[in-house]
Amino acid sequence: MPDRPAQVLFVCSRNQWRSPTAEQVWRRHPKVICRSAGTSPRARRTVTASDVQWADVIYVMEPKHRDRIKARFGRLVAHTRIVVLDIPDEYGYMDPDLVAMFEAELDAFLAG
Repeated sequence: MPDRPAQVLFVCSRNQWRSPTAEQVWRRHPKVICRSAGTSPRARRTVTASDVQWADVIYVMEPKHRDRIKARFGRLVAHTRIVVLDIPDEYGYMDPDLVAMFEAELDAFLAG
């Protein structure tokens, strides 16, 4: 881990349920600064070039999100770690099962 807090970007499709939940769970930790965004033009907040340049690591919910980021921002993310969490779009915002998944992923991130 760098000396400064890790800058983590969470991405799902519409930035409504999964990525905002991840942002809420992870933002409580002092070693992490995070943002969330979506790949869809209809997202609450659409991922930008600035977001991907800012991020030390990008967590996406599904492989299609990784593929969309690489297609749109290929050069910008060429050396950025992108982690696919394989979390389907079947959870509501702050769903306890979803929160538990993000807490477990945070523990693994901090340990690794």
